[in-house]
Amino acid sequence: MELKLKDKVALVTGASRGLGYAVALGLAREGCRLAINSREEARISAAAEKLRQETGAEVLALAGDVTNPEVPISLVEATVRAFGGLDLLVTNAGGPPPGTFESFDDATWQKAIDLSLMSHVRLIRAALPYLRQSKAASVLTVTSYSVKQPIPNLVLSNSIRAATVGLTKSLALELGREGIRFNSILPAWTETERVLELMAFRARQNGTTVEEEIARQAKDSPLGRMGTPEEFANAAVFLLSPAASYITGVMLTVDGGMYKGTL
Repeated sequence: MELKLKDKVALVTGASRGLGYAVALGLAREGCRLAINSREEARISAAAEKLRQETGAEVLALAGDVTNPEVPISLVEATVRAFGGLDLLVTNAGGPPPGTFESFDDATWQKAIDLSLMSHVRLIRAALPYLRQSKAASVLTVTSYSVKQPIPNLVLSNSIRAATVGLTKSLALELGREGIRFNSILPAWTETERVLELMAFRARQNGTTVEEEIARQAKDSPLGRMGTPEEFANAAVFLLSPAASYITGVMLTVDGGMYKGTL
């Protein structure tokens, strides 16, 4: 299938590793011109160089913490200065810390809101003037299947990511007439550094090993394993592409069947 992504300009946040990097790699392979972001300059610069060497794509590395209200605007403006516009936006950030409800104070909740909701809000708001000028405008928010099936010890993620799903669906309805598509992917357990950190947290709580916790979690999938970042990226690249031009307002679980509901 021809995805019609060649020369499209994409901004991907949280892209130095894990799901964000996998999406950036997929877009680069399809011929996109890329701006990628993460908090640490050395890490995002290394990721950009790796993408260039592997794909030959134009890649701009942008360091900045998306929880800082000023950073989303600067990321979008730097992308537009470098490439002359913006077609695709992937709003992705690391998840909040694990823990139970009573273990978090107001300050921790506010940090989680800035990370898992307001970063999406601010990036989309900054990007809208340029997306309106694109003939293939598409936004993908990265959330979690926890919005449909809450995960134990992830009360911050379970709660706040649900708001981002509401935002995504609302914008699909509000801005569809302007030709801007909004979708979200709800990944389940995927083999990333973030998941390894969560498995280590579980292992400490349960007196087990990380390997035992990974094996236990993998049993939740009918496929008997966790997903890979590449499998997530394949879905993401398609949803972002003009090949998915009649798909908007979709909350897609990429979960290997871990979500057990019917809706």
